Amino acid sequence: MTQKISLIKKTFAQIQSFLVDLLFPKFCLNCRRQGLYLCDDCAAMIDILNSYLCLCREPLRLDKPGKCPNCQRKKLNGLFFAVGYENSLVQALIKQLKYPPYVKELGETLSDLIVSHFLLVEKQIPADIILIPVPLREKKLRNRGFNQAEEIARRLAQKWQISLINNCLVKTKNTEPQMELSGIERENNLDGAFACHNQESIKNKDVFLVDDVYTTGATMEECARALKTAGARQVWGIAVARSRI
Repeated sequence: MTQKISLIKKTFAQIQSFLVDLLFPKFCLNCRRQGLYLCDDCAAMIDILNSYLCLCREPLRLDKPGKCPNCQRKKLNGLFFAVGYENSLVQALIKQLKYPPYVKELGETLSDLIVSHFLLVEKQIPADIILIPVPLREKKLRNRGFNQAEEIARRLAQKWQISLINNCLVKTKNTEPQMELSGIERENNLDGAFACHNQESIKNKDVFLVDDVYTTGATMEECARALKTAGARQVWGIAVARSRI
């Protein structure tokens, strides 16, 4: 009976996907070719990072993932990201995921960029590592209907066959981004903004913390602080794009 229900759900999902593609065909956001939101030719134009960088505001290249001597005090153990945010095509993809009209399926496209980066740097994915998305402010979650970081993380969990926990890290303080603040002031503004529920699920575990864009790093740093306070062993950041490289 369970298998029959599962088959019905799968068939319904396939029919639903077919109808959506029929009524709302996909077009490449760059060249407008029909079929995909990012066609193979345009995807080849994106320069995927093939090295590691530290967490400093002016990052240094590293021989292995981690931190340079100047960013050792950071809570994050290091950062993996696929591309620089200055790439206009990548900006368009991320904005189309986050702003109306929302294209939720772009979580798949953006996760592919991350997977490509891991392949280029030949980084193996530990089978016991846990994926945790950076949580979204409650108001934005209600308006958008989904968390873009969770959409990307969910696809990564499927591709890498690793665990995803999306109810562990929560936002306890609704802080609005204030670009007029200095980097230190923005970090202080996020102090105590995140907390961990279900702490046993991450105790003594390594975590991949997933977000769409890494800018100042203040959000990921505060998330890493909360996760490590709750007992996580290591917290590595994963982002589609990073600004200022």
